[in-house]
This record gives sequence, C-alpha cells and structure tokens, in this order.
Amino acid sequence: MTVVGQGPRTRAALDLCASGPLVVLTGAGLSTDSGIPDYRGPGAPARMPMTYQEFVSGPDARQRYWARSHLGWSRMRRAEPNPGHRAVAALGADLVITQNVDGLHEAAGTPRLVALHGRIADVVCLACRRTTPRGTLQLRLEEANPGWAARHAAVAARPDGDVDLDDTADFVVPDCVDCAGPLKPDVVFFGENVPKPRVERCYAAVEALAGGPDGAGTLLVAGSSLTVMSGLRFVRRAAQRGIPVVVVNRGPTRGDDLATYKVEAGVGEWLPALAGVRDRRPAPRPTPAPTAS
Repeated sequence: MTVVGQGPRTRAALDLCASGPLVVLTGAGLSTDSGIPDYRGPGAPARMPMTYQEFVSGPDARQRYWARSHLGWSRMRRAEPNPGHRAVAALGADLVITQNVDGLHEAAGTPRLVALHGRIADVVCLACRRTTPRGTLQLRLEEANPGWAARHAAVAARPDGDVDLDDTADFVVPDCVDCAGPLKPDVVFFGENVPKPRVERCYAAVEALAGGPDGAGTLLVAGSSLTVMSGLRFVRRAAQRGIPVVVVNRGPTRGDDLATYKVEAGVGEWLPALAGVRDRRPAPRPTPAPTAS
C-alpha cells in the first residue's frame, strides 16, 4: 500500500483510476456533505443500530424502530446529492456498488448501480412481501401519531434514517394494509444477509476488472471504512485477483493493507477531480460488427 498526499488531487491514484474499466464502491462518507452523518468517520460517536433479530423479536422493538425512523426519515428524504454523488454518476463506471441506503446515487442519476443494502425509501411486509413506497407509510404514521414530529424536533439524527430517542412507548405503528403483517424498511439490517443475486453481480463486475477488451481496471473505494464484510469482501476479491485498489477515505479502513493506494482526502473534492480527468479520456473504439459468412 502507498499512502499518498495530503490534498485531494493525488496524481498517482488519479492516474490509476483515470482510464480503463472502473468499479466504484461507496460508503457513508460520501453522504456526509449532504447532511447525513456517518457511523465511523472521524469524531463520529459510537452507535449500535438495531439488528434484524431484534427487529423481528416483537412489537416493542418495531415500535422503537419506527418511532425513531419516522423522525429520521422526515429529514433524510430532504437530502440532496452532493458534488461527490454527481461525480460518481459522471465517471462512466462499469458498476457502482453503494453500501448506503439513502437513495442519493439514484437521485444523482447514477447508471449501473447496485444498492447493496437496499433503499430506505421502500418498505416491505414481512408476511406477504409486498413492497410499497416509504412516503406512503410516512403519511400513515403522521395520521396515527399527530404532533409526534413537532414534540421531538430537537433530537439528533443518525446515519441510517433514524434518531437518538428513547421515549417511544406511545408511538402507534400501522401494519400492512393487505395482510396486517409487520412492516420493515426494505434494507439489509445488521444480522441479515445481502440478497445473493446482488452479491454475485458485484463479484462479477469486480472480477471483470482483471482484464478484457478494454484492458485491466481498478476498484475504487470512496468514503467507506470497510468495517463490515459486505463491502470489504469485494476489496479482498480484487486483491486476490491482482486488481489495483484505490481507497479514498479520511481515517483508516479495514482495506488499507490491500490497497494499491490509500488517499487521505475528502471524497467530495477528490471524486470531482477524478471525474474531470476521466471526462477528458479519448472515446473508446467501437467494437467491429461481425461479418456475415
């Protein structure tokens, strides 16, 4: 690993990512400039998110989750993509893998995107598996809990769409309108597995970086501490295949020892610099059409 530079425009890492195939893996650090706090960045307080096992343990746990999430979602849904999100959308990456559930990559128009942990803007019934928009549930929560948001407007937000709040005993949680089953945000909780097709698609994109008609490529990690295995496994796979890895993050990550370059920089500055460099690449040669025999 080479740790490079104090500024965001580190030439060695930029040059490595500037041409050829590219897969981008993003984390919570990309969304901090949009007002969404991260879990493990410098100065972030220790947090223990609700696990899947706790969520399904009974109505009390779900009441606590939805009371907090009702407040957090009302703030998160107003977040806008920042220059880092827009830069990722402009990179022309073969695939963007995000560990974030905030939907900001989608809002920025990112093509070829895998939301590894799902989207907080969707809700799924654990009984009938029907998926509905979170905005619809938000209206039902507001009707069932008038004045709740105003009474708790001062509580601090957390990165996964909820808030720091213990006073949840009188919060009313609606059930599924179709089968009266319990509702859950359509995201992967701690203790829950990422759906296998998503993982396989990401592995395939990473392994394709080892070489192809456009040459070998690079895996770029942007704004992630790689603390959880769901993201780290792609860095490990790249390293096993000899694929260059660039990690751009303020502070240490679990992938630093596997990185070709570790860049100590803010992704909100570094990614637009990279987008500008890749935007000046020569257009790829078109693939000749097969001739008829």
